[in-house]
Amino acid sequence: MDYGHYLELSDSPVHFEKVSSVNNVFFDEANKQVFAVRSGGATGVVVKGLDDKASTSFRMEDKGEVKCIKFSFGNKILAVQRTLKAVDFINFIPDLPSTEYSQECKTKNANILGFCWTSANEIVFITDQGIEFYQVLPDKRALKLLKTHSINVNWYMYCPESAVLLLSTTVQGNVLQPFIFKSGTMTKMPKFEIELPVSPKSGNPSLSDRDIIMATVYGQLYVLYLKYQPRAPNNPGAEVIMYYLPREGQCKKMHILKLNTIGKFALNVVDNLVVVHHQSTQTSMIFDIKLRAEFDGAVTIHQQVLLPLSIHPCKIPRAGPSAVTTQSPVPCELYSSSWSVFQPDIIINASEGYLWCLQIKLQPIVHMLQDRGRLMDFLLQRKDCKMVILSVCSEMLTVEKRGSLLVIATVFDKLNQVYKEYLEADQNYTLTMESGAGRSSSAQKRPVRTQAVIDQSDMYTHVLSVFTEKKHYLYELVIKTLVQHSLFYMLHQFLQYHVLSDSKPLACLLLSLESTYTPAHQLSLDMLKRLSTANDEIVEVLLSKHQVLGALRFIRSVGSHDNISARKFLDAAKQTGDELVFYTTFRFFEQRNQRLRGSSHFTPGEHCEEHIAHFKSLFGEQALLTSLTV
Repeated sequence: MDYGHYLELSDSPVHFEKVSSVNNVFFDEANKQVFAVRSGGATGVVVKGLDDKASTSFRMEDKGEVKCIKFSFGNKILAVQRTLKAVDFINFIPDLPSTEYSQECKTKNANILGFCWTSANEIVFITDQGIEFYQVLPDKRALKLLKTHSINVNWYMYCPESAVLLLSTTVQGNVLQPFIFKSGTMTKMPKFEIELPVSPKSGNPSLSDRDIIMATVYGQLYVLYLKYQPRAPNNPGAEVIMYYLPREGQCKKMHILKLNTIGKFALNVVDNLVVVHHQSTQTSMIFDIKLRAEFDGAVTIHQQVLLPLSIHPCKIPRAGPSAVTTQSPVPCELYSSSWSVFQPDIIINASEGYLWCLQIKLQPIVHMLQDRGRLMDFLLQRKDCKMVILSVCSEMLTVEKRGSLLVIATVFDKLNQVYKEYLEADQNYTLTMESGAGRSSSAQKRPVRTQAVIDQSDMYTHVLSVFTEKKHYLYELVIKTLVQHSLFYMLHQFLQYHVLSDSKPLACLLLSLESTYTPAHQLSLDMLKRLSTANDEIVEVLLSKHQVLGALRFIRSVGSHDNISARKFLDAAKQTGDELVFYTTFRFFEQRNQRLRGSSHFTPGEHCEEHIAHFKSLFGEQALLTSLTV
């Protein structure tokens, strides 16, 4: 397992014909498709998507250089821009003519900067003087103007996930005007201003589209501004400022990501993590806006989750004739100057002809983020987190690597909270649907059970069941942590209600804890007695504690007193140094001898001569003789 990288490129990249003098490459962020256009389309257009089934190819007439090319959703209608004044359309719908038809922009003297499909048959033209919203009528081979809006435009950006178009206005370009599109409507949202850095040497700063991305993070749309600080001795480094753009209400500055360095950067969003690539060091850093961070009263300031690391090295097939491609793959040049980064997680190298999806690797992060509570907060927000979380829980509970009770409790509390929230949401949904209140509302959706929802079955199957064959280790963990934290009342309850099953190893463990917790000795004896197959162990425990008379009483209670070794008990009685204990023990075995053999004498095989002499020295010959005649 490689623990040196937490980001990697997809192992099955999309391969397309690389950029050349006869081949141009375009990328459509909405459909995630790469267009390779040869000779203006006359010698072929090859379209490739993330799904192999989405690949297609066709030919077009060469009517000039292609500036932009995109399919509508479902690949039904192709839009091609070749000039600054019009967009051409081709139907890819069965039984409809495929002859091109065209639409010129309505605004006089305006130049088309680009276009975006907002639905399967609706498109918006962006010009330097505003936007024009159209409905495409493929059967009539025409477009119907729905709405226009006049505004000076420097550049634009579109987020297909939220259908929000962002226009850069004013001389400095830092006043942004958003529009949202839905079901044939175009709605103007409140404009907002990006705060540009102030520097006496830089003159009038301006906002470039290279410094802005729009992305959905944790279900909310953000405008991310890459703020380069002016060069100065005390330069704090660049920042990413995240503006929350709600569907209703004013855009609000919410988060600042501290990059703590300068240079050239690019942004991706992967699994709700903001990934910042730094070209000069060839490393990437990740930020999670859900993790605890510093709040200054207005915005939340975030540091990197982990130290910057390079994307995991990968290899690509050799380019060239088929005879050459059989050779070994060659290393991919990471952080290449020919890389183009698209949202949310796309990286394209047009000069090599490859498209990758950027991916997060969770397992290495387990070994990099030592704070288990913070690690769990991080993992619970990731898409493919279940097995990694369960592996962390399993590791914490092993005897060799177990964490403190507080850490384990913290982790399980976090898991239980997510599970509780899901159960409550699911129950509320069920009750709403049963009452009939939710059937008329399309907004009511059943809660999605994500991988972060870990229930008792998951925990038993992947974590606790491994202890069934060695459950002593699990019990040892529980008992020692309870004693360590002085939770003796809970320990008594666990034993009383048989949460911890009786066993000889467990009883011995309890006995070993007597110096820390005195009642553990009696708890051990009680457990051994309940086992009924541990009589010898109980006797050994009592004798080791010099409780000789207690051991004799126990032996008599279970009916085993006729078979025990007299010498063993007399040795223990003598070691106590208590003459009364020795006297009572000696008399016990004299009486047993009398009952079993009709004589109180010890046989030579019992090897008690030393103890008979000791009895004489303590109590005299007469006491011995008396005992012999009893």
